[in-house]
This record gives sequence, structure tokens and C-alpha cells, in this order.
Amino acid sequence: MPPRREIQGLDVRDEEGRKVGPDYKGKKVYWIDYTYRADGRKKRKREKIGTSKKMALDVLAKRTTQAKEGKWWEIERQKEVYFGDFAQEFLERHSKIKRSFRRDEGIVKILNRHFGDKLLHRITPVMVEDYKKIRLNEHRAKGTVNREIACLKCMFNKAILWGKAKENPVTKVQLFKEDNTIVRYLSEEERQWLLNACKISDAPHLYPIVTVALNTGMRKGEILNLRWRDVDLANRFIHIETSKSGKRRDIPMNDLLTETLRYGIKKPGSEYVFCDDNGKPFTRLDRSFKTALRRAGIKDFRFHDLRHCFASYLVMEGVSIYTVSKLLGHSSVKVTERYSHLSPQEQRLAVEALEWRLGKTNDTLMTLGQKKTAEITYEKSEETEKPII
Repeated sequence: MPPRREIQGLDVRDEEGRKVGPDYKGKKVYWIDYTYRADGRKKRKREKIGTSKKMALDVLAKRTTQAKEGKWWEIERQKEVYFGDFAQEFLERHSKIKRSFRRDEGIVKILNRHFGDKLLHRITPVMVEDYKKIRLNEHRAKGTVNREIACLKCMFNKAILWGKAKENPVTKVQLFKEDNTIVRYLSEEERQWLLNACKISDAPHLYPIVTVALNTGMRKGEILNLRWRDVDLANRFIHIETSKSGKRRDIPMNDLLTETLRYGIKKPGSEYVFCDDNGKPFTRLDRSFKTALRRAGIKDFRFHDLRHCFASYLVMEGVSIYTVSKLLGHSSVKVTERYSHLSPQEQRLAVEALEWRLGKTNDTLMTLGQKKTAEITYEKSEETEKPII
């Protein structure tokens, strides 16, 4: 015999959908059950609401009122599309054709933990704000949370386009302000410690991959998907046909990088530069890279920070921001300006050049500035006073 209802029209179930009683200690999922008349017939409808009893009671009261007032069309137009179901459709129809599919898949998995059992039209801006707070409490960076919120916004835009939702609650939610001027790069000692740790790694491909990252500034995905046809050893260039910005870029190779790619890593029969014994490209480096960081004693560092190292080292050597921007494949020089504070010498030289030009064209000003004393007397007259130097 099924458990008796605590409240008429309200069902309590477990996560598997089985009915449970009010004394159930596990995670409770609330359903509502009601009847209404449409087209001269009596109809019965069940709706899964979620884990909030208050929300379930509010929806039940609304549906009961709609049924009494004969507004059956308002009931039937409610699309019972759960976020979890739509998330899978979003990945299949939208993300799967993107180069960033793996990233989208990871973000959607996280979003599913918070919104998976909720109907799309039940998700509110307040819920999204709560999600932001939860993620920060989980020690996630503001930039990471912003990427997740941006993905959620895109999902709702697609839901509206595909007729699954009528409005986007994320449009009313503000993103966190990010401080992109903070750049993590390795010191000379840290860099050597990391390279030494990579050399003794159980993953023989780790050292050449990190070497490529440090000497090209390429993104992890660009490195792992690098094909031999894109490597011109004769002219010493790496060609990236389609980067994140959608544009081709050509990266010159220095001696170290050329020798690293020329010897010892090519697998016969595979078009990929970095691949396993079956010729398939590596997809993950997390475990081996984290192990190398731990051996080197380096903290608060990600693989993507190797890209920051490349840019930072160039700027500190006096390379112009414009050139660094081109090598990184940034869509705008403004993105690269986050590294400009690392080049105070370039700014100092610019000001000194201006001083030289001003001194050349205004010798009088320099002479006055160099005088230890200047005698200024005034010749008084009945009409005016004027200084005499």
C-alpha cells in the first residue's frame, strides 16, 4: 500500500521517483497532483516541482485556482522541461559542433548539480544569484563562476529559440568584476624546477608539451591537437589554422623548440605530434602535470599559466605589446595590456626620449633649470612693473 499523503494533492517521492511517507529521511522530491476540466472532459495532471515543499505548495495552490476558474489553457501550456533533460539536448545540438565542447560539457555537468531537477520556467534570477554565492564558497575564482553563468545564459537563449522557455532569468544577473591584471608566471628557479620534474615524470610526453607551451604560448587544446602538417621544421614555424579568435596565426620556433620537436617524439603512422601508442591525441594532462608541480614545490599554478609565462617573459625582455598580442593570437591588443605593467623600462625609455626632444628644441628652458641661482629684480615705474632677468 502506498504511503498516505500528508497534504491532499502533494506527493513526496525519493530521487528514483518512488513514493515515500512524510517520515522519509532521504532527499525528498515533491510532486503535485490535481484535476481540471478541458473540452468538456475531466483531466488529471502530475507535475514534478523539486525539493522545495513551499514551492510545491505554491504551485499546487496556483493550479487549483486556475482549475476552479476554468483556465485550463494556462495549465496545459506549461512546458514541463527539466533543466537536466534540456542540458543534454543543449550539448547535442549546440556544443558538440564546437571546438570547446569539452569545456561546455564540464560546465553543464556542474550546472546540472544545482539546477538539474528544476523546471526551466521555475528557475529565477534569485536562484542564479544563490548559485554564484555557492560557487564562491566552494573556493572557485570569480572568472570561473562568470564562465559558468555565461554558459547558463547561452543555454536559456537556446531554450527560448527552440521553444522550450519564454524568458531568460540570467539576463537580470550581473557578472563578477574580474581583476585580469594579476598574472601568475614562474620565476627563473621555479621554471627550472618544473622542467626538471617534467623530465623525470612517468609521462614521457609531459616535458616536450611543457616546453612547447613555454616557448610558444599556445593553449593546451592547440598543443594537444597539433598535427605534424602544422609544424614546418625547415622554416621553423608552427601554423595554427584556426585559433580561439577564429584567425590563423604563425608562431616562429627557436632553437630549443626546434630540437625538441625534431627528435624523439614522433609516432609512426600518427598525424598528431603528441599521441599515445595507438596514435590517438592525448586529451588530459591533469594528473601528470599536477604531480610535476607537487615535485617541484610549485603552488597556485595551472597549465594555462604557462601561456602567461610566455607572454610575461617576452614583455620583460622589452618585446612590444603589439608583437606579444600577435604571437598569442589575441583578438585585440587590449586583451594583452594585462601584461604591460611588467615592462616599466619601456615606459621609462619613452619618457626619456621625450625629455631629449624637449631639451633639443628648448635650450633656454634647460639653461634656466640648470642655473643654481636666478636674480630677478623689478624696475618700478609709475605705469607698470616688469621683471628683468
